[in-house]
Amino acid sequence: MTATDTDAAAEDPRIERARASVGIALMALQQIEDDLADLADPETLAEILRELFREEDPQAGVFGSLAQLLAVAGKAVDRCRFEQENGIDLDGDVVCQLEEAAAFVIDSAGLRLHYATRTLHPAGERP
Repeated sequence: MTATDTDAAAEDPRIERARASVGIALMALQQIEDDLADLADPETLAEILRELFREEDPQAGVFGSLAQLLAVAGKAVDRCRFEQENGIDLDGDVVCQLEEAAAFVIDSAGLRLHYATRTLHPAGERP
C-alpha cells in the first residue's frame, strides 16, 4: 500500500459508513446488556441469548452476521494489492486469519452459547 493509497482510503465514504454502522450495533448491544443487568428468569435469558446465535441456522443472529462479514472481508483481500515483504504471502495470511476468526465465532463461541442456552432453558430450543 502506498501513501497515495492510504490517502484515498482515508477519504473513502465506506469508512465513515462502517464507523456509523459499528456505532449503531454497539448501541443495540448495549441495550441488550442493559436488559440483562437485572434479569433473573433463565427462560427469558436463554431466549435473548438465542438471538445472538441460532443453532438451527448458524448464519442467522449476531454471530452469524459477524462471521459472514469476516468472510466477505476475506474475499475483499483477494482484490487488494499487497507488497510482498520478505517473500511472505500476505494475501494468504490475511485471508486465513479472517477465515479462522469467522469459524471461531460460529464454531467455538456459537457452540458454547448454544450449550449455555440449552442448559438455561432446554424446552425453548426451536424445532
